[in-house]
Amino acid sequence: MGQEIARTAFSEADHRACATRLAQETAMLRALADRGGFTAGSFVAGFELEAWLLDHAGRPNPVNEAYLRALDDPLVVPELSRFNVELNAPPVDMDAGVLAALEESLLATWDKCQHVAHGMDTVLAMIGTLPTIRDADLNLANMSAMKRFDVLNAQVLQQRGGAPIEIDIAGEDALCLRRDDVMLEAATTSFQVHLQVPFALAAPYYNASLACCAPLLAAAANSPLLFGHRLWHETRVPLFEQAVELGGHRGLADPSVRRVTFGRAYVTDSLVEIFEENFEHYPMLLPMPQMEDAARFPHLRLHNGAIWRWVRPLVGFDAAGQPHLRLEQRVLPAGPTALDMIANAGLYFGLVRMLAQRPVAAELPFDAARANFYAAARHGLAAELVWFDGRRHRARDLLLAEGLPLARAGLSEFGLSTAEIEHYLGVVETRVRSGQTGAVWQLRRLERVGGDLHRMMDDYLENQRAGAPVHEWNP
Repeated sequence: MGQEIARTAFSEADHRACATRLAQETAMLRALADRGGFTAGSFVAGFELEAWLLDHAGRPNPVNEAYLRALDDPLVVPELSRFNVELNAPPVDMDAGVLAALEESLLATWDKCQHVAHGMDTVLAMIGTLPTIRDADLNLANMSAMKRFDVLNAQVLQQRGGAPIEIDIAGEDALCLRRDDVMLEAATTSFQVHLQVPFALAAPYYNASLACCAPLLAAAANSPLLFGHRLWHETRVPLFEQAVELGGHRGLADPSVRRVTFGRAYVTDSLVEIFEENFEHYPMLLPMPQMEDAARFPHLRLHNGAIWRWVRPLVGFDAAGQPHLRLEQRVLPAGPTALDMIANAGLYFGLVRMLAQRPVAAELPFDAARANFYAAARHGLAAELVWFDGRRHRARDLLLAEGLPLARAGLSEFGLSTAEIEHYLGVVETRVRSGQTGAVWQLRRLERVGGDLHRMMDDYLENQRAGAPVHEWNP
């Protein structure tokens, strides 16, 4: 998604050429899969963290261009808005010590980022939606200076026929907005976990990743507030979906085909099915002819980066140029702390390992998995989820009775030590038992300080700097 493009104006010939190349590369991907051309590979973990740049009043500070020049770190790159940046991690093999290595990498990059930010009278924050952001902050003047973002905005509006983007989210409060650009997407920051998987296991791991979205999100919710409104526990989900509200090719009536989507179905045999669906159902938002060899799938990868599935398959290449597949689990919000986020990653890795060994599509209907996801986004740990036994369970009870034991078993199968497993999953378990996710803490603290968003955010940042997991924060 961070790939830059060379220009912003495209002709009909560009559109035709890109569509032709996309068709060729999609067919090549299918042929590659059929002849076993993907690397068998091993399991490899990584992450991306979207963070906020704030001034000392807790307002967004649109200085990422100067900030990134001062930082000069290839692991930290621009995001859609000038007050967001993205932190990346080098990949780590999925075996003993992986969670500790990911946390160490995150903390090292975060400390460097904060040091440079302080020199610019700025602070970094990790939180799903920023409570102190104002609607006026989300304007095109605050869009990052990358051509791809200009094009995405223009293409979304063009494909909507110029119709404004409408936001309608009902929680404890209700929020209704109309916008003429996609900048509300900038208010949705996440902690995206990557898992490279052997090609032969990619389909069951993808289906398992969809099935575990709901318990993951229920345990990790951290986005309950927007523009002073108390909305969903993970408001980031409906906001992102509505901020880039766009269907597929004109005339396609299927309401499940959206640019930000949980998807239409499980895959049957191969993740190539997802890339074929991308080609068949979605027009290219970035019709920029690529000079890279077709064997690197440049148009296919660029197109895939502008379709925001909550679990997104990615094509990558190892050092020898051999292609591999990885899964990007996108449901987790940024924050509250580095320890909380790595613990959430551990929950995902362990859960997906065990669920991938089950016939997910036969045991949990896709429609139930999708409904579970939105219930968890709306209600957090209080959500009612349909599980593999066909019964409804409170998310909190499901995590304690089945989710966490499965995750412990999965991490053990990956080779993690009991001590490492307990260090990280113990954080999730204690959080779930206490009922205090980041979302719950924000709502409780806001009530305690009489609705003062800035005071609540100051307290949040103080706790974040201290580094203790959110279940230990005093509401």
